Amino acid sequence: MILFPAIDLKDGACVRLKLGDMNEATVFNPDPAAQARAFEADGFEYLHVVDLNGAFAGRPVNGAAVEAILASVKMPVQLGGGIRDLAGIDDWLAKGIRRVILGTIALRDPDLVREACRAHPGRIVVGIDARGGRVAVEGWAETSELTTIELARRFEDAGVAAIVYTDIDRDGVLKGLNIGSTLALARAVQIPVIASGGLASLDDVRRLLEPDCRILEGAISGRALYDGRLDAKEALKLIRATREVLN
Repeated sequence: MILFPAIDLKDGACVRLKLGDMNEATVFNPDPAAQARAFEADGFEYLHVVDLNGAFAGRPVNGAAVEAILASVKMPVQLGGGIRDLAGIDDWLAKGIRRVILGTIALRDPDLVREACRAHPGRIVVGIDARGGRVAVEGWAETSELTTIELARRFEDAGVAAIVYTDIDRDGVLKGLNIGSTLALARAVQIPVIASGGLASLDDVRRLLEPDCRILEGAISGRALYDGRLDAKEALKLIRATREVLN
């Protein structure tokens, strides 16, 4: 399992939202690049970055902050938020982003996702954000009638590298991951699934390391890392120990 630390960008700063509400943003670090270096120093192996302003605007907004992050760390970075066309995908991958996450466009234009997967094998991730089991888009401002599983199955044969599944009802409130819904999605498709939204403590990490969760690629942690509820070194030590046993 990969534990992805999250950097959510709003107005150039590293923030966390509560339930996806842009008006409920807490600034944790005004220097995202410094935060990325801190995560790398902790021993994390993959960084998850979201341009929150971009997700609402439908175009990249925090590009300078993302580029500063890329210049600051050696670990791979996956990026989502406001990337809605092939040119934007090409541009970010050329700049050094390892994987691009497509959310709103996956619902609006699935053919573009398939085209991107053909052009960039293994580097396209679909972000599926759910509120009440239904897919939410446009920075979570709109909820569709489509279920998470219905959307995921549309990309079963597209070559998508992974799905990031976020339970909006748990995001930023430290209620714990929605393991049931996440595993239901993972069992419904062959695409690797990454859990997101609500990871609160070392107990959540332990739960993710249980046998039934081994079908997941990993999980994303945000607020719990920033406010100290999740000790990064302890979490990574636990993950490494489990890997050694399994290998």
